[in-house]
Amino acid sequence: MDERVLAERLIATDTSTLDGLRSAAGFVKGWLEARDIDVEDLEFEGLPVITAAVGAPPGAPTVILHGHLDVVPAHPGQFQPRIEGDRLIGRGAYDMKGGLASIMCALRDAADQDRVRVLFTCVPDEESEDVERHSIEWLVKDRGVTGDFAITGEPTDLHIGIQAKGVLALRCAVSGTAAHGSTPWLGDNAILKAHDAFRRIETLPFSRESSDLFDRPSINLARINGGDAFNKVPDRCEMDVDIRYLPNQDPSEILAQIRAIDDLEVVRCFVWPPAVVPRTHPYVLALRDSVRRLTAGESLSVGRDGASDAITFIEAGIPAVEFGPVGAGHHGPDEWVSITSLARYRRALADFIAALPERLAGEPPADAPGLRAVEGGLA
Repeated sequence: MDERVLAERLIATDTSTLDGLRSAAGFVKGWLEARDIDVEDLEFEGLPVITAAVGAPPGAPTVILHGHLDVVPAHPGQFQPRIEGDRLIGRGAYDMKGGLASIMCALRDAADQDRVRVLFTCVPDEESEDVERHSIEWLVKDRGVTGDFAITGEPTDLHIGIQAKGVLALRCAVSGTAAHGSTPWLGDNAILKAHDAFRRIETLPFSRESSDLFDRPSINLARINGGDAFNKVPDRCEMDVDIRYLPNQDPSEILAQIRAIDDLEVVRCFVWPPAVVPRTHPYVLALRDSVRRLTAGESLSVGRDGASDAITFIEAGIPAVEFGPVGAGHHGPDEWVSITSLARYRRALADFIAALPERLAGEPPADAPGLRAVEGGLA
């Protein structure tokens, strides 16, 4: 079963639900075990977690390949994968079941070598709204999953994501004055005031700042909840604001600017730090060389607007990047991944692992078994 077929099987399961997650995790476990890979089947707060290790024994250079099974909710038809040309279309194709399928295949490829230890982690809650704790933190902090370098297969169009924005998640409350719905001029509508407050957030000084890899932070009005009766002017409104701030920004300063807005109360706040790995890190350079070698093109170091589990590895002292296949439309109605890029992605990972010892030693790597670079792609 190649990475395209494997991706189709994963997309066909609605992993925005618990039953779907359990079904998909069972499939991943069975697929790996059928290829003589020992799998550890774990559970985190009722959710399935899969880990495995192949290659060299502990003590060798260790690379973690990380993926997630869960997706954001979608219409039933989006869980029916379809192919249009080079595009595999369906919920999770790009974020990140296509990448996960290639990672699983690359793990099988890596089982045939004995110089690099490769750990596989497959989690069920990367997309979760529970910002307090995810299973990857449990794996790293409580179960001791560690390595020298981690790659999470978030979509990057075969570029290497060395930076990711931080997250400042806010719940804000706005108060107004109630009145009868037929005489709104006698009240002060909290929903309208909340909208005005959000527009003010969008124009604060932090919103106009930039960095070397990012043009600006992003600010999204994610949820709004106000009013308790149809015929009443709402006197309270709460809104959730999702701010993705730049690595060079201080979230406490952003929060101070927001709290200075009149009639706006911050009732809950969560901060997820940005991810930063030097582009000159030896493992980053080794991965860059593999991508260049096998795609006959330039591998760029890029910044990622979205947050990911990479930050958990970084906070534990494990350099981590986001690196995934080509596609578009994640979390949208026509999400797709390039079928050709799935093969390139798998082989870039395999070459990276096979050639890593030589690259770390500063030696020219030999050709990885079964891989041959050709113009525009791979043979």
